[in-house]
Amino acid sequence: MTDKNTALERFVIAVPDEDLADLQRRLKATRWAADPHNEDQVYGVSTAYLKDLVDYWINEFDWRAAERTINEFTHYRVEVDGVPVHFIREPGKGPAPIPLVLSHGWPWTFWFWSKVIRPLADPASYGGDPADAFDVIVPSLAGFGFSTPTAGDMNHWKMAELWHRLMTDVLGHDKYAAGGSDYGALVTAQLGHKHAKDLYGIHLGVDLLPDMFNGETYWSLGEVPNDVPDELRRELLSFYETYASHVTVHMLDAQTLTHGLNDSPAGMLAWILQRWRKWSDRNGVFEDIFDRDFILTNATIYWVTQSIGSSIRSYRNANRWPWQPSHDRTPAIEAAAGFTFLAGDHYPPGATLETRVALFENGPTRDWFNPIYIKAHQRGGHFVPWENPEAVIEDVRATFRKLR
Repeated sequence: MTDKNTALERFVIAVPDEDLADLQRRLKATRWAADPHNEDQVYGVSTAYLKDLVDYWINEFDWRAAERTINEFTHYRVEVDGVPVHFIREPGKGPAPIPLVLSHGWPWTFWFWSKVIRPLADPASYGGDPADAFDVIVPSLAGFGFSTPTAGDMNHWKMAELWHRLMTDVLGHDKYAAGGSDYGALVTAQLGHKHAKDLYGIHLGVDLLPDMFNGETYWSLGEVPNDVPDELRRELLSFYETYASHVTVHMLDAQTLTHGLNDSPAGMLAWILQRWRKWSDRNGVFEDIFDRDFILTNATIYWVTQSIGSSIRSYRNANRWPWQPSHDRTPAIEAAAGFTFLAGDHYPPGATLETRVALFENGPTRDWFNPIYIKAHQRGGHFVPWENPEAVIEDVRATFRKLR
C-alpha cells in the first residue's frame, strides 16, 4: 500500500464573517407565519417551536465555538474526478488499523458521525482492544456541506465511485472497509456490490437497496394494503406519515423547494428540523439527544455552504441516472455485511427489539446481502451513530473483527 496522504492539503473550516452576518440579518428579518390550531404540531413544525429555536440561533448559538470543536479533527479537501470531496481523517492507533470510510445520510452532515470517530480509531483510549482500531475517514457526501459545489448530478452510485477513488487512488489503500446509514447506506451498499473484492466488508445502519429509486413510482412509498391487521395498518400509516413527504417532494420538486430553503434560513431549518424530529427515536425524547447547539451546528453547515439544494437533488438523481447492476452474481451485494438496527426507527413498520432481526432475515432485502453479523438495540431511531453511538462502536468492531 502506498499512502499518498503527504500530497493532501489540510482543510480548516473557517466561515467568512460576512456569511455569518448575512445569516443573522436574514434570521432577524424572518416573516413569521400565522399558525392557528397547531399546538400539537399536526401541521408540522409550529411557529412557536421554530421561533424559539431561531431566537437561540440569533442570540445564543456560537458558531465559532462549534467551528473550533469541529476543527479539532483533521480535515482535508481534495478533488476526485473533478468533484470536491471534504473529509475528516482520524488515524488509527493499534497494531494494524484498517481503513474505514463512513457515509452519512440526509439531512445529516459528516458531524453526525462525530461521537464514534475517535473510539473507532483509538479503541484503547475508550476501554477497547487496540486490535480493533480503524483508520477512520468521514467524508461529506458529494453535494453536501463542504463537498460543494457540484454539477448537480450526484447520486449514491456516483458517490460510491468517488469514495472508491478516494480510498484507493488518493489515500492509497489496497483494501478498505465501508459503513453507512440512511442515504449513506445506499452508497455503502453500492460499494459492497461493485467493489466487494477491494473491501474487507461493509456495515449498515439500515437495509436499503441500491435500486430502491429505479421504479416507475420512485416518488412514492406505496399504498397501505386493505387486508392487513389493524395494528399493522397503524404502523404502516405512521411509517408513511413519517417518511413520505420528503421523498415525494424531493423527487418531484427539488428545485422548487430549494428556492425557498436557500433564501430563508428559518425555512431551511424548519424543513430539516422536522426530519430530525420525526425520524428520531419514537420511544425517546428528541431534545435529550438533539440539543440546540447540535441542531444549529448542522443547520449552519447547510446554510453557509448553500448545499441544501444539491443535497436534495441526490434523491431525484437516483432515478434520473438509475442504478445498474455491475454483475449478476448472488448475493448482489457480495461484501460481508454487518448490521446495527435500532428499535426506535419507524422502519420497518411493526418492528420491535425482539422482532427486528427476524423481520430482516425473512424480509425482501435479505437475499441481496451476505450478512455475517446482525444485532438490534433498543435505544435510538433513524440517526444511528448519533442516537446510539455505543451500539455502532460495538457492532462495527464485532463485524470487522471477523474480517481482518
